[in-house]
Amino acid sequence: MEASGEGEILRRSPLDEAHRALGAKMGVFGGWLMPIEYAGTLAEHDAVRSAVGVFDVSHLGKVSVGGDEALDALQMSLTSDVARVPVGGAQYGLALDDDGGIVDDLIVYRLGRDDYLVVPNAANAERVLAQISSHAPADVELALRDDLALLAVQGPRSLELVEPLFPQASPLAYMSCDRSSWVGGPVVVARSGYTGERGYELFVDIASAEDLWDRLLRDGEPLAIRPCGLGARDTLRLEMGYPLHGNDISEDRTPLEAGLGWAVAMDKGEFPGREALEAQRSEGIPSRLVGLRMTDRLIPRSHYAVYAAEEPVGEVTSGTFSPTLRSGIALAYVERRDDLLPGATVEVDVRGRRGAARIVDPPFVDRSPR
Repeated sequence: MEASGEGEILRRSPLDEAHRALGAKMGVFGGWLMPIEYAGTLAEHDAVRSAVGVFDVSHLGKVSVGGDEALDALQMSLTSDVARVPVGGAQYGLALDDDGGIVDDLIVYRLGRDDYLVVPNAANAERVLAQISSHAPADVELALRDDLALLAVQGPRSLELVEPLFPQASPLAYMSCDRSSWVGGPVVVARSGYTGERGYELFVDIASAEDLWDRLLRDGEPLAIRPCGLGARDTLRLEMGYPLHGNDISEDRTPLEAGLGWAVAMDKGEFPGREALEAQRSEGIPSRLVGLRMTDRLIPRSHYAVYAAEEPVGEVTSGTFSPTLRSGIALAYVERRDDLLPGATVEVDVRGRRGAARIVDPPFVDRSPR
């Protein structure tokens, strides 16, 4: 650990020295010091879209939930119907506060009959653990798995790299997982990711993480692999319209506003925020998260105002230059109005200049992780 310039104590990845040896530009994210880029965000982005890249995402939270009543604890804590997840399955879900605000988005992996691994965002791991704990019967076993690193192998050639090392990867369907091993230690191989490409996420003991990282880079050389930082992870996820907690989703927004109602099982029983969501459905949703594709050369960024006919109607939450489309793209909350549907034209105020944009339904690019 080390202190940032503002006195914040930063955690380091178990691969910190390996990143520095590769010349990574390091930056602060979610209380961690993580690689932002190596050769450059554009090159790393293109590698994942065209071949394969590997990310260190060990900063993500890892919460184990076990015991006979583990399922009950998750059902009462999260929005998704975890009872529908088979052994070897995975499911996207949300943790909400009582007002329906999004505490975090996460993935639940079911490793065994009563054995789950919950993966929240870095800054929210302890809050998600506390929320599950508050709904957990006494015999539920809960723990932050700080002993695990997480490597994400993403791209159309990812299976070519992962399968020789972990044969269990080959039959995995999207959003599923299996157990394997590396140098004698346990590994969870999951077919999931945050890039929109076919990919695999490897949960490995921190003592073996650098060995696996080096092996992936070495074996991936014939596949044109690149180590990738969080800069490329952000442009890749934004091209798919995937929300980022703290930008596009937060406790100030509900799943209904964020277009994540599909991740809420209103009919499964009680969970935090359920009554608030029912009330919002009845009263009406004031705004919604949409995609914006710029039709000129300006690049939108978070907090830029969105206008329709000189009237402010919303705000950008995430914006970037799309390396694939070669244009600016963004996610933004806009008022829920009939004249602000997909196909409508709005303007984004980019540091005093207005740029035209078209409202679209993400993803912005024709890709699929399936």
